[in-house]
Amino acid sequence: MDTILLLTTDQDDVISRAIESAVGDGGRVVRPAERTLPAVRELLPDSDVVIGDWSGDLPLGPEEAALGPRVKLIQQPGIGVNFIDVDAWSRAGVPVSNAPGGNTESVAEWAVTAASFLNRSMGWADAQVRAGEWPQESILYEGCRELGECRVGIVGFGDIGRRAATLFSAYGCEVSYFSRHERPASGLEYRLLPDLVAASDIVVVAVPLTPHTRNLIGASHFDAMPADSIFVNVARGGVVDEGALIDALATGSIGGAALDVVATEPLPADSRLRTLDNVLLSPHVAGGTSTALRRISSMVAENTARVLRGEPPLWVVQAPSHPVATDPSPSR
Repeated sequence: MDTILLLTTDQDDVISRAIESAVGDGGRVVRPAERTLPAVRELLPDSDVVIGDWSGDLPLGPEEAALGPRVKLIQQPGIGVNFIDVDAWSRAGVPVSNAPGGNTESVAEWAVTAASFLNRSMGWADAQVRAGEWPQESILYEGCRELGECRVGIVGFGDIGRRAATLFSAYGCEVSYFSRHERPASGLEYRLLPDLVAASDIVVVAVPLTPHTRNLIGASHFDAMPADSIFVNVARGGVVDEGALIDALATGSIGGAALDVVATEPLPADSRLRTLDNVLLSPHVAGGTSTALRRISSMVAENTARVLRGEPPLWVVQAPSHPVATDPSPSR
């Protein structure tokens, strides 16, 4: 009987049930006795498929890759694989797959909702009412504006970026984008990153975290953004120079930020982000809907069953080999 090692913290066992239904009597799902790497390593030698952890508590690196001689697939239940050493597992002959598109709708929807929340000063209004005030007129002077009048710049034009662009466009926003490759078929304007941030009232970051995108957004980009602009990050905290972002928010260089991700998760108790009233903080849950979980569970189960039947896996992740271009060059 094949063994599927499940590392997620899925409390309702949605993923486990989906896998068990897909593989039938030919496989069994096991979890580590405790959420520690030693407990994971103890089970790796007898595992045929490993379902990755989405919290980052149980990374799968070179040491783990050396302990899994039977492993046929590492399956990440989501898009991001930054807690998995793809190169190390590839050297061990084990493909790494993710679940592209599984939470696209949820993350894109969060980006638009969060941008609108800040754009309409909803957090400020809520705090005023809770404090006993009724700012029915003064909110007009808090910078509130309709979403449709905003110019939106999307950094990263994969599934999430494209869906966010569609949703913003439905509000009437003028949308442009930056990515490593131009997408003429999108019908949207492509801009280089410095030009994009300077011309956007709302900047949405939706790129994977790789060695080439780490600290992709820094002080020069925040300096170039309009003073009342909103920064939305649904990518990974490491894509942004967090110190530069905090300085830009504290000095009023930009108007606000909606952050589903931060550099260190959970957010440290002493983080300056906690003290800023122009920041919407979210605990890395943009993709956290029951709809997305069901969709991802189905993809994970399907790929697990394929591999255990001896078929090639779907959605295999390739290690990035080209830097992200920020100026014109043949590598775009």
